[in-house]
Amino acid sequence: MGRVTERRKVIRIRDGAVSTRPDTLVAEEPLEIRLNGKPLAITMRTPGDDFALAAGFLVSEGVLAAASELQNIVYCAGATVDGSNTYNVVDVKTAPGVVIPDITLERNVYTTSSCGLCGKASLDAVRTTARWPIADTPPVRVDPELLARLPDRLRAAQRVFDRTGGLHAAALFTEDGELVDIREDVGRHNAVDKLVGRALQHGNLPLSRTILLVSGRASFELAQKAVMAGIPVLAAVSAPSSLAVDLATETGLTLIGFLRGTSMNVYAGQDRIALRAAATQG
Repeated sequence: MGRVTERRKVIRIRDGAVSTRPDTLVAEEPLEIRLNGKPLAITMRTPGDDFALAAGFLVSEGVLAAASELQNIVYCAGATVDGSNTYNVVDVKTAPGVVIPDITLERNVYTTSSCGLCGKASLDAVRTTARWPIADTPPVRVDPELLARLPDRLRAAQRVFDRTGGLHAAALFTEDGELVDIREDVGRHNAVDKLVGRALQHGNLPLSRTILLVSGRASFELAQKAVMAGIPVLAAVSAPSSLAVDLATETGLTLIGFLRGTSMNVYAGQDRIALRAAATQG
């Protein structure tokens, strides 16, 4: 797994018996993202797919929307006193003519692995105008029975989680339930950025006929990333936040929470869910 995992010695206690053994941990290291040579953000991430992470991050910020807008991404040497390359700094160079929105004035971000919004000046700053309005995407209808099968498929594809138990995951599925891609990271927002960045690099944006499934909760930030990538359906195995629901309602995003087995809550965009006729209460 390279830098994705590390080994540490632990004291293990089981039923009163004490032993010493090595344990496999998920790696967490900072990644500084520079835009055209200027520092933009720092995120704590699991090393791997760093270029995709940076590209996906810039999609969610409204900077990139197509592979043609990206000239290149490189690791930067000289990040340490001795000038060595730590592979923890990347510089994204946009293609000539790409207009850069004003995202740097108040950002100077340190982004933790649990919250990618830290440092945003206000909620208005993250309500970026989407290139592909969700409400205008081709109609997608998803059966609840199909949704119910997706968490098991996500879990079965989490290779690093099996070794560490310490990673979030995000997966893209087609509207028919076919797994398109899955990424793991110590931060759920990083996992989504890696998915979106890979889609950008392969010329697959917008992701207008896909379902995004995340292994934890659905925050405002994750809803924003889905909207910016043109994803019409976001499902989470845990709860959404109130702001995530508000954003989903405003943009037409279908938002599903507590997707566990055959149970789920639809918080917004229910028109995309193929609901059977049934009596409703309350």
